Order: sequence, then C-alpha cells, then structure tokens
Amino acid sequence: MKLLSWNVNGFRAVHRKGFPDFLKKAAPDVLCLQETKCELADLTPEMARYPGYEAEWHWSRKKGYCGVATFSRLKPLRVERGVGQRLFDEEGRALTSVYPGFTLFNVYFPNGKRSQERLRFKMDFYSHFLELLERRRRKGEDKIVICGDVNTAHTALDLARPKENQDVSGFLPEERAWIDALLSRGYVDTFREFEKGAGHYSYWDQITGARARNVGWRIDYFFISENLRPKLKNAFLLPEVMGSDHCPAGIELAP
Repeated sequence: MKLLSWNVNGFRAVHRKGFPDFLKKAAPDVLCLQETKCELADLTPEMARYPGYEAEWHWSRKKGYCGVATFSRLKPLRVERGVGQRLFDEEGRALTSVYPGFTLFNVYFPNGKRSQERLRFKMDFYSHFLELLERRRRKGEDKIVICGDVNTAHTALDLARPKENQDVSGFLPEERAWIDALLSRGYVDTFREFEKGAGHYSYWDQITGARARNVGWRIDYFFISENLRPKLKNAFLLPEVMGSDHCPAGIELAP
C-alpha cells in the first residue's frame, strides 16, 4: 500500500501545473494534501473528484487559507474532520480516515513564524493533538499513521542551515521537543528508518530560489505507531515533483 503526503500550497494552482498527471503516474493508494487553500465552490467537478478515488475535504472558514484533502482508492470505514476543538478546526487542519488496518491522520500543523501568538497557537495545537492520539490509543485504535506538514525540522540533519535558524520558528527547542515527545510515545519517523544522512528536504523557500541550491528543510513527515513497523517497506521523498514549494513524502506498507 502506497501512501503519499503533499503540501500543495494551493490546490487550484497545483492542478494547473499538472496534478492530474502526477496522480496518474504516482498512483498512490492514499494521497493526503495540505494547504489546499480552496473550498468546494472553487472547484470544478473534475477537480473535486478523480477516477478511482474517494475524495474527502476539510475547508478552512477563512477563504483561501489552510485546508486538507484525502484521496483514497479504498473507501474508509469512517472519516472525521478536525481535532475536536473549534479554535483549531475553523482553520481546516485535519482529516482522520479509519481503515480496517490502521487510522490515518492527515494534518496541516500550524506555522509559528508570523508572531508569538501564532507560535503559542502552534504549541497548543501540538499538545492537543498529542492528547488526541493518546485518547484514541486508549480506546483501542493503536495502529496509527500520521502524515502532513509538521512545520518543524526535528534535528540538525533536517535543514540545510541549522546554526542560522536556531532562533527561528520551525527549529526552536520547544518545537523540536514535541517531535521527541511523539517518538517517545512509540511512534517512528519512517524516513529515518531508511535514510540516516543529511541533505534530504521537503520544503524550499521560493523567494530565494532555495530549491535549485537544495537549501531546504525536512518538515513533511510520515510517523507510524511502533506496531506498524514490521509492515513498513519503504519511506521516501520525491524532490523531483514540482508544482509547490514542498515535495511529496511517502511510505509503502505491506498488507
């Protein structure tokens, strides 16, 4: 089973840049999108649904902001929108899809760079989401996949210029500590199961032309619960896929 996650930085824009061809060529079983920046009224029928896929969307109340979508070949048992807190859910940041073998969280985590207030919002979202995961596990949903734009590079290996960004949101100690906390609760950073080195990124600043120089950040992840590790066959990034300032991340799970 192939799962992909991609912050498209505007679904309508990436659709014009060849999204249908990408979907056909990549042929994922599940594709999770973040930062769709649209609502149903913005989409043609061809853009809202694709042959062979069930499509679920969660829009932001603010037009042209945030938003997530999950395309799936397999119809989920159920789909939930949001994380159960109005303040967060008005921004359209999460879709949960429950499948027979696992529960998938497609999440666009907040960015904290704009202000101290947004950094607090981000850290509050982090804490709430971690508590949500623990509640689900206590109820027996212990096979979990989390994907999306986490908006934080975990270690110095995960961004090109760690020293210059020590005081920048996205690489602050408290943000990185949240990923530590997630891993300590029995989750696996899938990419690091296969690649231990530096130089592998999923986001590049467009204004500075950072992609051509590979001056980037790895802030897009797939985390899985430890009990799914035996099924993990591969984890990867697709930096050759253009159309956004992010590239897709992916995993392959055995049946």
